[in-house]
Amino acid sequence: MLNTSLVVFLQLGAIAILALYVAANLGANDVANSMGTSVGSKALTLRQAIIVAGILEFAGAVLFGQGVSETLATGVVNAEVFADKPQVFLIGMVSVLAACGLWLQIATSLGLPVSSSHAVVGAIAGFSWVAAGIHAVDWPTIGRISLTWVATPFASGALAALFYSGVKHWILDRPDPLFQLREWIPWLSAALLSVFGIIVLPSVVDVALVQTGAIDFARDRLGWNLPIHDIAIAIGSIGAIGLSLNSWKKLEKEGSAASNVRDVTDRKNKQEEIFSPSPTLPLSPSPTLPLSPSPPLPHSSIEQQMARFQVLSACFVAFAHGSNDVGNAVAPLAAIAYIQRTGSFPLEDFNVPLWILVLGGAGIVIGLAIWGQKVIATVGENIIQLQPSGGFCAELATATTVLLASRLGLPVSTSHALVGAVVGVGLIKGWKSVRWKTLQSIGSAWVVTIPIAAGLGASIFSIAQWILVK
Repeated sequence: MLNTSLVVFLQLGAIAILALYVAANLGANDVANSMGTSVGSKALTLRQAIIVAGILEFAGAVLFGQGVSETLATGVVNAEVFADKPQVFLIGMVSVLAACGLWLQIATSLGLPVSSSHAVVGAIAGFSWVAAGIHAVDWPTIGRISLTWVATPFASGALAALFYSGVKHWILDRPDPLFQLREWIPWLSAALLSVFGIIVLPSVVDVALVQTGAIDFARDRLGWNLPIHDIAIAIGSIGAIGLSLNSWKKLEKEGSAASNVRDVTDRKNKQEEIFSPSPTLPLSPSPTLPLSPSPPLPHSSIEQQMARFQVLSACFVAFAHGSNDVGNAVAPLAAIAYIQRTGSFPLEDFNVPLWILVLGGAGIVIGLAIWGQKVIATVGENIIQLQPSGGFCAELATATTVLLASRLGLPVSTSHALVGAVVGVGLIKGWKSVRWKTLQSIGSAWVVTIPIAAGLGASIFSIAQWILVK
């Protein structure tokens, strides 16, 4: 039975505020993963990025964050060690929240994108070691995380380089790039909806049709047997077709506008020839018409179109990030609430309650709005100068890397994937375009995240335990 005493309520309230602080720092730092390249390429302004990311991150966290696994809260430790010491684990989870919030705020103030999941894992490992010895930590899990930490930016960078090389070769560097873009729009649409659709659509279909009972109703009452995967594929296909048709329509409008400018210019020149004075007299300068600007360059129209693709890809990444990474901030709070409610270590029936998901989503939005611009500027502007075509390729590579890793059951960092992808695009543009000093600072922050979080978690736990024992 839930303990509703005032003391327990106040304790949980204070811990909830701490979790809100961690979620705010996570929002300030990690949301650069979805919006940094869009701001850097000028596809979105900083204000637009914050609004779009805030809405989609909150929606993803609240609507689809329930699937957060208990692995984050209990998989880094040996459960047998803490099974008979739930109160020690509770103090440890409070220490994890404090350590992660502190380190994420330091990194964000310096404009450094770091992995919130690595900070959480490091802090859990740190307090567990101090609380119950070296065997309390699940070192194979730490080892897998370290390996993926090294591999993720290289894999994402290679994919981004491959994607951008294709766009550059088949579209940007062609004699008629606008014609090539028209030919490639269906393929770009299919690539975008395939990658992001696989990340988001299964969860959408599950919540909207399975959990609401719509699938059972259609089967039992109407006799329709609707396979879940086929529904997701159908939605993605319709989306890709719609995106292609809309993109073609936009290109036609831009082409018509450019054609109108050329027609007006041609008519002006013909009128000057017809009504010009005698050739024996000097010609006076012709007046400048209001429509004097030259037609837009082909690459300008291409980048405008790619900006639309990039904004859509950023929206998918923000939604997926909110649903997946909110657990970094609220899983410790969920474990604490579970211990307070049951008095036991969280095991098989552990989950994240809705009010905690709402808290995490709200914290992400608050942190993004207050502190997010520094990390967004680092990822989007201070590594390379991005255009929408490069930003789109970077985000597509990031999503592909994270998706493949998820399918293989490998824990990865979205921050690592995105930074690696941006560098991959920069290397195709030319290695001199990459600001290696910024990259060195980011790499250093990655290297120290786990040990610093572990040290902070261990120190805060030791102090808290000493105060409580005394």
